[in-house]
Amino acid sequence: MHKVVMGLALLWPVAGAAEEVVIAALGDSLTHGYGLVEAEGFVPQLQGWLEAQGAQVQLINAGVSGDTTAGGFSRAAWRLEPEVDAMIVALGGSDVLRGIDPDVSRANLDGILQAAEAAGVEVLLVGMQAPGNYGPEFKAAFDAMYPELAEAYGTVYAPSFFEGLGAAAEDPAAAAPFMQPDGIHPSAQGVERIVEGLGPYVMDLIARTGD
Repeated sequence: MHKVVMGLALLWPVAGAAEEVVIAALGDSLTHGYGLVEAEGFVPQLQGWLEAQGAQVQLINAGVSGDTTAGGFSRAAWRLEPEVDAMIVALGGSDVLRGIDPDVSRANLDGILQAAEAAGVEVLLVGMQAPGNYGPEFKAAFDAMYPELAEAYGTVYAPSFFEGLGAAAEDPAAAAPFMQPDGIHPSAQGVERIVEGLGPYVMDLIARTGD
């Protein structure tokens, strides 16, 4: 009888055991890992960082190089699969490079957040900042849409994808050691810094999935 009880105990799920959290990282080339070998990209490095913190997590790389907020919106629905618990949304950089009207970008991001909310998927919205060359009105509208949408939908919010670079993010010369030669995409070392900056926000996102 004792052996039977022990056998059943081994088959029974461990009470309180943490379940793996599945997170889709929806983004552009920054998320995809442009110019880097796969292991050095944002998603694999973030996966390693989270596991080092003890998180049981599976990240899905849903980054597409050159993707705009419109592309992300068109892909959001099929990325919100039943097994996905949460989503990182890091889009907008390609919109700026193309000079897309911030109102259009905002509407696309709003659509992504609506879809996530309808699916019951928690979101980390990662902010971007526009350069000043499109004028102060463009920059103000673009920069403001991220915190405003995050507040409207109650998402986790990270002010900048490049937060982990600290002051270097505002100084191209200081940022050069952390960037690839194009000055747009981070090097492997830069991704490491970026992950260290965004990692705590992702941990908050994971915590929300258990609420």
